[in-house]
Amino acid sequence: MTWSADGLIAVTGASGRLGSRLAFRLAAEGAHQRLVVRDPERAPRLDDGRPLPECEVVQSAGYADHAAMRAAFEGTRTAFLVSARESTDRVAEHVAAIDAAVEAGVERIVYVSFVGAAPDATFTFARDHFHTEEHLRHAGVRWTVLRDNLYHQALASFVGPDGVIRGPAGDGRVASVSHDDVADVATAVLLDENPTRHDGVVYDVTGPEAATLTEVAARLTLATGRQITYHAESVSEAYASRAHLGASAVELAGWVSSYEAIATGEMAHVSHDVERLVGRPARSLTQWLDDYPREWAHLLPPEDRREP
Repeated sequence: MTWSADGLIAVTGASGRLGSRLAFRLAAEGAHQRLVVRDPERAPRLDDGRPLPECEVVQSAGYADHAAMRAAFEGTRTAFLVSARESTDRVAEHVAAIDAAVEAGVERIVYVSFVGAAPDATFTFARDHFHTEEHLRHAGVRWTVLRDNLYHQALASFVGPDGVIRGPAGDGRVASVSHDDVADVATAVLLDENPTRHDGVVYDVTGPEAATLTEVAARLTLATGRQITYHAESVSEAYASRAHLGASAVELAGWVSSYEAIATGEMAHVSHDVERLVGRPARSLTQWLDDYPREWAHLLPPEDRREP
C-alpha cells in the first residue's frame, strides 16, 4: 500500500464529479482515504459494487454540520476540500469546514478554489473563494490551493434547449479544464513524496488553450452534428433571460458574472501547471468531447440520442 506522506487523507465531496475521480485515483495508488459524503449510497465503488480498497466512508449533512465534520476529519492528517454549493452562506460553510479540520488535528488542507480569486473579481463566486483562501492562510495549517478554471462540462451545460449559448461574454476567452486534469493534479499534490514543496503554493489549473464561446459553440457543433451557436447578451438581457429559472439572487449573479468574467479576460490565462505536475499536457475541450460523449449526449438531436 502506498500511503500519502501526510498520512490518512479525507476527501470531501467524494460522490461528486471531482471528488469521485480523485477517490479512484488515490485508491489506484493504494492510498488510505476517508470519503466524506452526504449519502453513503452514492460513495464511489468499484464496477462490481465493492467499496474502494483502503477507503472509509463517513456521512455529513454538509460543512455547517460542525460535529459531523469534526468527526469526519478526526484521525486524518490531510484534507482535500471541495467548495460548497453556491449560496449566501457559502464562505461561512467553508470557514466552518476549515475550522473543524483544524480542531480535529488536520495538518494540511488542499483547497479547490477558482482562477482569479480576488475580493474584486468580476465572477462573484471567485470572491467567495478569495475569502475562503484568506481564512485558510491564517488557519494555522499547511495549505495548497488549486485554482481551477471553468470545467469543460460546464461549457456544455451552457447550451440552451434551442442550441444557443447566451451570455455577456463578448469575444472574451476561457481556458476551460477537465475534471480529470484537476483530479490528476490533486493526486500529484496529495501523494508527492516531498509534500512540503506544495505548502503555501497556489496552482492555476487550466486547459491547454483559451477559446471564445463562438469557438466553443463551433466545437460542440462538430461533435454533436447539431448547429450550436453563441449569442452575446447584454448584462440586463442575461438576467432577464434567466429570470424564469427560479434561482436565488446569489445563483443568478454567479451565472451572469461568470460570462462577464470571460468578457474581461479573467478566465483567459493558460497555465502549464497541469503539465508540470502531471507530466503531460492538459486535455483540450475537443479531447474531452471525444472522451466523454455521455456528458454532452443531451445536446444531440433527439433521433441520435441513445439510452446509457
